[in-house]
Amino acid sequence: MTVTETAQAKVNLFLHVLGRRGDGYHELDSLVVFAAAADTLRAEPAEVLSLAVDGPFGAALAGVDNLVLRAARRLAAAAATTKGARLTLTKALPVASGIGGGSADAAAALRALDRLWRLGLGVERLAAIGVALGADIPVCVHARPARMGGIGECVVAAPALPRFGLLLANPGVGLATAAVFAARAGGFDAPAVLPASWPDAAAMARDLAACRNALEPAAIALCPPIAEVLAAIRALPGARLARLSGSGATCFALFDDDGAATRAAALLGTAHPSWWVAAGLAATPGCRAGSPAPAVAATGEADPPV
Repeated sequence: MTVTETAQAKVNLFLHVLGRRGDGYHELDSLVVFAAAADTLRAEPAEVLSLAVDGPFGAALAGVDNLVLRAARRLAAAAATTKGARLTLTKALPVASGIGGGSADAAAALRALDRLWRLGLGVERLAAIGVALGADIPVCVHARPARMGGIGECVVAAPALPRFGLLLANPGVGLATAAVFAARAGGFDAPAVLPASWPDAAAMARDLAACRNALEPAAIALCPPIAEVLAAIRALPGARLARLSGSGATCFALFDDDGAATRAAALLGTAHPSWWVAAGLAATPGCRAGSPAPAVAATGEADPPV
């Protein structure tokens, strides 16, 4: 059989850096949602593990030790299985862009192989296996709105989210996460104080405006086109909030609904045809926004989020 999983773009609606641990990893606080834009991963039975990559951004991964294979090997070791799989990744998301593309791909591989190999481990165990490879992998395994903490290993319920629209824009420049963290200046943030729910997108945007992405100034210093993207999406009709996601260079804007975000994306794409632009939130079947996401126990160390 063939198992297919989507690897949806992860969006940090805010990202606070709370402190730095003795081992060098940063403690984070972030509210995460998932966009409709996604990579696709297919897994088929095979004697050995292999990975082929295609899609609009597939060439950017040529010769890279892809997180998909690393996650697959780690899962096989954790499950003590010698089974193989032929994996095909269709890369539709920009690489090194702050929307967790590599982490989402690795998370999709864990879910797909759990099904293909009939392991029955479940998302909590898969997330614990994946956290050693990347801080964003646990929240991407869950693939639903969540509050992310610790170094990424703590994934808990998000506030109940209202209806809103989401737009993503990337200027076509990749950013290395480690470089952005290294360039970050200033002190540390306090954890965000959020309500249990929001009545509408306007109220959510007002509360989120009191938060920030602590990596945004450093990302702009390293990649000045981010400032141009932020200015452009802030000027779009109906934009409630505009901010960098993760370590960049992808930025997002919040709108009252999907229709407003889609219309804004069409305007932005026409004005800036060289940018990558997408609109829409991911559907989360069987899970409304804000439903519980169990905490994940950390095993090993993780890279900073991307």
